[in-house]
Amino acid sequence: MKLSLILSFILLCIGIYGIAVNKNIIKSIILYNILQSAIIVIFLNFGAINASDIPIISKFSDTTSNMVDPLPQALMITAIVIGAAITALALMLSIKIFHYYGTLNWKELIEREG
Repeated sequence: MKLSLILSFILLCIGIYGIAVNKNIIKSIILYNILQSAIIVIFLNFGAINASDIPIISKFSDTTSNMVDPLPQALMITAIVIGAAITALALMLSIKIFHYYGTLNWKELIEREG
């Protein structure tokens, strides 16, 4: 198994555990980004082929059998952009929550509203 895949699964576990245990909104957003990065690296590892060519057909390449599939890379670039937008939105909402309630603690917010 590849080292990058093992490290990705470790980051995945850290992200899931941190989101489940953490009480701070900002830390939860950071852990969400760690979780998202781990998932992206896992998908890119599954889409990779060792000793393969770039997916550009030219007059010098006679076969496409040894080329990397560009679809996982394109989908992960889209996931990165969407993740950046979600992170920006979550940070903006956390600023609004802090100005309105004066805290970023999940449990305090639930107690006030519940």
